[in-house]
Amino acid sequence: MNAFGQPHYGITRLLADASFEEAIERVTARLADNGFGILTSIDVQNTLKQKIGAEISRYTVLGACNPSLAHQALSADPAFGLLMPCSVVIAEQEDGRIAVSVAEPGAMFRALQRDDLDDFAAQVRAPLEAAMQSL
Repeated sequence: MNAFGQPHYGITRLLADASFEEAIERVTARLADNGFGILTSIDVQNTLKQKIGAEISRYTVLGACNPSLAHQALSADPAFGLLMPCSVVIAEQEDGRIAVSVAEPGAMFRALQRDDLDDFAAQVRAPLEAAMQSL
């Protein structure tokens, strides 16, 4: 699999000082410190192997949610649920580093084509960015 890179639609950190499992534990704890719980955990590597026999590096997608922010979002637009929960990717790189990336709220919210959500996007981004910076 190619290197994860720095997608413009994500807030990404590369960890050189953590195993894959430690990265999942750290991001889960840092998200919790910033008001987010983990609703889902998808082992993409295992799923692809089981379903189609594909071999990829370790790759997990967490679904993170801040209940207060989720309530605000759904109150503003019930269709907001299509963008929930916040996706957090943990991906093992060929060089042994672990990429941790969370979907950038502003990029995701642009799909709604509502300029009135810019402030809310910043409100969601702040705790996600704080969690990522504290990794």
